Amino acid sequence: MTQYNTAAERYFAAWNADGAEAIAKAVSEAFTEDATYTDPLVDVAGHEGLAAVIAGAHEQFPGFEFRQKGSVDGNHHIARFSWDLVSTADGSSPAGGSDVITIAEDGRISSVSGFLDRAPEA
Repeated sequence: MTQYNTAAERYFAAWNADGAEAIAKAVSEAFTEDATYTDPLVDVAGHEGLAAVIAGAHEQFPGFEFRQKGSVDGNHHIARFSWDLVSTADGSSPAGGSDVITIAEDGRISSVSGFLDRAPEA
């Protein structure tokens, strides 16, 4: 498995972790301490900021999980992949997008630039 796939797996493990302790653990395994996460809805840095965004997504979308869509594409220390937010109950998907990540020397993610292809209606 490549460093790109490993980083993406850790990314999805963090986004799909359940409960504050599990989220904190998964975030620390997937992201560097000073990692940044920027998408059209949020701009945060650090483990606490990332954990708060993930917990907020779980609150807004209970019973949903983030699933990788297609394969991971990478070069040097950068990778990109697409994802869907999917209901575990009925398979509906109100949101989807693509992320570009930067991978640090230790294999963890140091930055995420996210793009929404589909966003839920307000």
